[in-house]
Amino acid sequence: MKKYRRALESRGIVQSMSRKRNCYDNAVMENFFGILKSEFLYKREFESREHFKIELEKFINYYNTKRIKAKLKTSPVQYRTRYTQAA
Repeated sequence: MKKYRRALESRGIVQSMSRKRNCYDNAVMENFFGILKSEFLYKREFESREHFKIELEKFINYYNTKRIKAKLKTSPVQYRTRYTQAA
């Protein structure tokens, strides 16, 4: 969408785009945003933008440090720490 691309460009934002027919580079973020919406956004009401920002920071901290990812069998931070120390 040209108008959207121009709006991004005018603000110095570089748009992330993959090659045609290549959806895999966005799969991880699409998964995260799905979880963010279902576990955070749709379950709460926010008093203000500031309240939203505070709660979002709390959720991201929870997601990275305490929420168990089934595939990893641990939290993302615990997983990275374990395998960084092993290397």
